[in-house]
Amino acid sequence: MSGGANDRTNPAWAEARPRLSVLIPFLRDDPDRLLTLLDHEAEALSGAVEIILLDDGTGDPDLTTRMAGRIDAMRLPARLISLAANEGRSRGRNRLAQAARGASLLFLDSDMRPDGPDFLHRWIDLVRRDDPAVAFGGFSLLQAPVHPRFAVHRAMALRSDCTPCEQRALQPEKHVFTSNLLVRRDVFEAEAFDDGFAGWGWEDVEWAMRVSRRFPIRHIDNPATHMGLDTVQALAAKYEQSAPNFARVAARHPDILAAYPSYRAARLLGRVPGLGLARPWMKRAAGAGWLPVAARAFALRLYRAALYAEAVR
Repeated sequence: MSGGANDRTNPAWAEARPRLSVLIPFLRDDPDRLLTLLDHEAEALSGAVEIILLDDGTGDPDLTTRMAGRIDAMRLPARLISLAANEGRSRGRNRLAQAARGASLLFLDSDMRPDGPDFLHRWIDLVRRDDPAVAFGGFSLLQAPVHPRFAVHRAMALRSDCTPCEQRALQPEKHVFTSNLLVRRDVFEAEAFDDGFAGWGWEDVEWAMRVSRRFPIRHIDNPATHMGLDTVQALAAKYEQSAPNFARVAARHPDILAAYPSYRAARLLGRVPGLGLARPWMKRAAGAGWLPVAARAFALRLYRAALYAEAVR
């Protein structure tokens, strides 16, 4: 494989004829536990599901060696692609899609954990029964660590991300994350991820906005837990990275984004004099452990909106 990539497959790979390809990028995170859980379903799947891992320039020889050993030991057909340099979230997922053999692709983040023992079975049954263009399975915190340093992120995620499928379906493109996302191959070939996005955030929502103009997006109840909760400091840094991406989405899809509370809040804050002076105080309040969690979460949402206000002026 070109582009400074090493490629490894396990013994089950050659004979498999997969209908579904599970695509898992990772950067320094160890996906071993996720792979173990998925492999528990291997026997009944009979080669219908393959796993493709992308080491997106981790630069950790020990982790790469462990993942090679894990791939070799898996009963599911599995492949490991290791990159010498990081390609980024969009480009890496596009590379995974190119490597897939299935007619449907399941994008799954390395820090996710299926919430049920039949997670892959439910996805492959949906593919066989309905062959949907796009489907999102849901996002939960059922297995995520409960610790005070993650309390703000937990509160924010429970408010905006962990929503039932009936509610997600009301704005289908908004509630799409690459953490648990099924895409039919022809849909992805028509609309791949935009590799012009840099850093963290919004590339999956922008993709869903484009796709929603051409294909239906379905929401189902087959959730997985996001284990990678962040501290306030780490989450604020991600929001800072995401501001240019937000501006990119606003320029491309103003009609859809106009209905989002984050956009309306950014536009409103953009009219506030001295916003740049107030913004550090919002971040400081979000990190103040003596404040109630709800107040800290509100301050962090306000900080994000203030960042986005600068980006869309």
